[in-house]
Amino acid sequence: MNSDSIGFLILGMIILIIGAELFVRGASKMAAILGISPLVVGLTVVAFGTSSPEIAVGLQASLAGNPGVAIGNVIGSNITNVLLILGLSAVIIPLTVASRLIRFDVPIMIGVSILFLIFSLSGGIG
Repeated sequence: MNSDSIGFLILGMIILIIGAELFVRGASKMAAILGISPLVVGLTVVAFGTSSPEIAVGLQASLAGNPGVAIGNVIGSNITNVLLILGLSAVIIPLTVASRLIRFDVPIMIGVSILFLIFSLSGGIG
């Protein structure tokens, strides 16, 4: 890796941090102006904004006839969000988990994951 690459990497990270901060501030301001809950804005506008790279890659891969890349992108993004982002957040600030989540939601997530694996191994859904 040469010094230009390192410089572009650092510059990109700085721009990403500044852009993310401006994006969150803008979304919060929009919620205040429209008189809606910041939670609603977080669940819609910000969620779409953070998912748009996956949407773009998925669409491009599908249009290019590479459904495996699209599926891999979605799965990889979800794994990263759950394991890396949630895990690092829990290391910094421990999370409290409701017992309902353990009893109800976790078995459903495991079941859906197993179902997806079965469909993947058989070569398709149809």
